[in-house]
Amino acid sequence: MSDYDAETAFLGEWGRFQQQVFYLLCLTAFPNGFTALSIVFVAGTPTHRCLIPAHLNLSAAWRNSSIPLEEDQIPGALVPSKCSRYKVDAMLGYSDIGLLPGVDVNLSHVPREGCVDGWEYDRSNYISTIVTEWDLVCDDSWKKPLTSSVYFIGFLTGSFITGQLSDRYGRKIVLFLTLAIQAVFSFSQAFAPSWTVFCTLFFVVGLAQISYYVSAFVLGMELLNPRMRTVFSTVGMCMFFGLGYMLLPLLGFFIRDWRKLMLSLSLFGLLFVPVWWLIPESPRWLLSRGRVRDAEAIIRAAAKKNKIEAPPVIFRPLQKELASEKTKAHNICDLLRSPNIRWISITLWNTVTIAYFALSLNTSNLHGNVYFNCFLSALVEMPAYTASWIMFRWYSRRLCLFSTLFTGGLFLLLIQLIPAHLIYFAITLEMIGKFAITTAFAIMYAYTAEVYPTVLRNTAVGTCSMVSRIGSITAPFFIYLRSYSVSLPYILMGSLTVLSGLLSLLLPESYGMPLPDTITQMQHFPG
Repeated sequence: MSDYDAETAFLGEWGRFQQQVFYLLCLTAFPNGFTALSIVFVAGTPTHRCLIPAHLNLSAAWRNSSIPLEEDQIPGALVPSKCSRYKVDAMLGYSDIGLLPGVDVNLSHVPREGCVDGWEYDRSNYISTIVTEWDLVCDDSWKKPLTSSVYFIGFLTGSFITGQLSDRYGRKIVLFLTLAIQAVFSFSQAFAPSWTVFCTLFFVVGLAQISYYVSAFVLGMELLNPRMRTVFSTVGMCMFFGLGYMLLPLLGFFIRDWRKLMLSLSLFGLLFVPVWWLIPESPRWLLSRGRVRDAEAIIRAAAKKNKIEAPPVIFRPLQKELASEKTKAHNICDLLRSPNIRWISITLWNTVTIAYFALSLNTSNLHGNVYFNCFLSALVEMPAYTASWIMFRWYSRRLCLFSTLFTGGLFLLLIQLIPAHLIYFAITLEMIGKFAITTAFAIMYAYTAEVYPTVLRNTAVGTCSMVSRIGSITAPFFIYLRSYSVSLPYILMGSLTVLSGLLSLLLPESYGMPLPDTITQMQHFPG
């Protein structure tokens, strides 16, 4: 049986063609990094309290005491109420006759009312966010988490449809179409007149974002040779994602108005307009569709760019092998018939996604500045992606997944044993756990692309990503369990992750194996 990698080995490993494809496709992951978590600053919730209109004829003493004090999350600590104030008519009556709050009047007997005149917000961290502009607080506070949920529903939808569109119509066209959609709708968000319109646009942004990430990932896996494929799938795409993630808190720190921040982030999409003429379609996909001449034309152009002479015939043996596969269309049903996709998507992908997003979202609960916390969370991922490349390059896939998942889960389980006063030691263990989980996340993407055949590869990666959205949607609820017990989220995440690490030993080994082109070449799961 002829092998695609063997047929195209004459191109070399790191010529001008491979370098161009590698860096340009990695660059598409850069805006993905800061767009994915931009909601942290776009929907930031500053300290707020009920607005007391300036025209009210209140004495200074009553104006300063107009907000009742309530118990904070820290036992014994009292803070001004965020959603109520003393009734204005009552305060005006006391103020007019010269009675002092807390001296002449017992404040516990003064009636209260909601923030009927709106809220005033602390502007030290944010000039404007969607929360402050549309008052997504108190009775409308449920709209803030729903905004993120709508975005992840877009992820879910995009993961479902993009893989099938890409396997049917090509990697390149779907990649650039969804890049354009993401840029246009992100730009439009900056002019959203209402929360409803913002969420509608945010849904499309989520749909497009996961679509072009998966398409670029699969395109790179199919264009590059085995050695560079490992670097691309672990360090390359993930490192550029991490760099975009690190840029987010820096931009957020200097641009504290949410509309201006959205405009700044959306402008990065213009950088990819000329890239259309620099990245080719996947020859593997063209072969799977029976377009042998088009595939050969791309390889000959690559050889010319690398200053290498191509052989007269490149794909003739492989052409016959793929003929039977190309005659029928493949879709998600071909994957669901097999226990392979069900096992890997439901078990491993969901566990890794829950742990990754829960730990990322939990950074808001860490001590310190919100911008520094976000930067620290992004910084931890950089060595994790480097480690994923080292492990993926020299070690078996099962060992890589087992070691990272088991180690990450173990450190999360250890957090509950740390005394409450050792806060920074517990944070260190949590960051080590996130390091291991992030490494496993990067390896999972690359491993999935290795296991599934060319005719279904984009659909398989998209389907696994789609199912993992269930994990990302439930991840915030894991953090919510802190209200019952601080240790409970870590116990659940740690236990699931350790269990998945043990189950990963049942996965088929793809280290050193050529990428399968047809379903018949696909390895079966043992056990």
